Amino acid sequence: MEKQFYVNGEWKSSEKLADLHSPHTKEVIAQIPQATREEVEQAIDFAYDARKQMAELTAYERAAILEHITQLFIDNRKKAAEIISFEAAKPMKYALAEIDRTIETYKFAAEEAKRLTGELIPMDAAKNGVNRFGYTIEQPIGVIGAITPFNFPQNLVAHKVGPAIAAGNTIVLKPASQTPLSALFLAELIDQTALPKGAFNVVTGGGKTVGDALVESDKVKMITFTGSPAVGKGIRDKAGLKKVALELGSNAGLIIDKNVDLSQIVPKCVMGAFSNQGQVCISLQRTYVMDELFEEFIQQFSSSTKELVIGNPLEETTDIAAMINPGEQERALSWVQEAVEHGAEIIAGGTTENGVFMPTILTNVSPTSKVSCQEVFAPIVVVNRISSIEEGIHAINDSNYGLQAGIFTNDIQTAFKASKELEVGGVMINDIPTYRIDQMPYGGVKESGTGKEGLKYAIHEMTETKLVVWNQQ
Repeated sequence: MEKQFYVNGEWKSSEKLADLHSPHTKEVIAQIPQATREEVEQAIDFAYDARKQMAELTAYERAAILEHITQLFIDNRKKAAEIISFEAAKPMKYALAEIDRTIETYKFAAEEAKRLTGELIPMDAAKNGVNRFGYTIEQPIGVIGAITPFNFPQNLVAHKVGPAIAAGNTIVLKPASQTPLSALFLAELIDQTALPKGAFNVVTGGGKTVGDALVESDKVKMITFTGSPAVGKGIRDKAGLKKVALELGSNAGLIIDKNVDLSQIVPKCVMGAFSNQGQVCISLQRTYVMDELFEEFIQQFSSSTKELVIGNPLEETTDIAAMINPGEQERALSWVQEAVEHGAEIIAGGTTENGVFMPTILTNVSPTSKVSCQEVFAPIVVVNRISSIEEGIHAINDSNYGLQAGIFTNDIQTAFKASKELEVGGVMINDIPTYRIDQMPYGGVKESGTGKEGLKYAIHEMTETKLVVWNQQ
């Protein structure tokens, strides 16, 4: 099945194609066009030329387009989920949940399009502000270059496309090489709306060719990127005076205090650690359990983990399927082996079976082992013993990352202490760090990135604030 680009409201072929393989069956499922730099620049030109028409849309018109996209996803929910499962091996239950979140995300974008306002400035609060009236307006910045990852090929795209449209910008989207079919399906849906031609474009191909063209173009005014810290730092260094929003890596941590109900906590931890094969930016990677509950937690957690269903991602009963590619599975296995060499104990998993990396629990893990100090992005979770909350907070903070963290506790003072002292972008009290809903501000500190997603917050990143002052004398 040969696919095409979506540029300026039209489907276009490219001379060079690359085979797209199913992570589950390893068979070729599509041939994907590989853009040349000239083809990327042409897409940027179309987006640049569409700026004026896009900026002139009223808030009502932008909201109506986003509402239409929302309804199209509702109408095509199962098909959109099947594409995700097909190209990314995401188990169907999680693919359907992703589409449900995608629907909410575009709905939030539609609502926020009508709330894009500035503010009144109290000019006469200054000595020289007498008889002056001031206010701000939020204006679109122009062309947005969006570079997205494989793990949420519709919802993380929605977090870039939705706010861009809501703010009145145009977009050139570069999807992950393993999940272009979802982006091209989005183009099919958007093609049915009243969005102006050229306002949304999808260009597939190599990260260096497409990404560099977007980052280096003077016509692109902002890059919004979700991916690895190494690539994110490269984008930041090349971007010049462009706006840059980076959602990068994480090794999310959780503290479990004494005197909490593990029967309510363990199922959340299993989901947080192993959903989508652990290929989630805020996947539960490091768990620190107080002495009093450690043995009981390990027993319940390992027992529940061993009940997970391993199988075909297209089956709705499947919990765990293949990781995105064999190379990633081999890397994950080598990280487990390194941890064991450093003294870690394998409680569950640590092997591959029938091409699937089994959900893995490690304990007594050194903080310098890769499974602890780097982003594992695999179904691997560390469970270590702590003797105090302070020890847990220190362990979570002893990281180059800081996206989200969680704590389960019945002590309000402990909760407040953790909320203030954890060095992360978001603290989840009595929940796992994997918790996210789509309107909340989402972004990290340290090497986890810069800028915020969440519709209202992303829209603000994608606008320029202009001050207007009237002299009434």
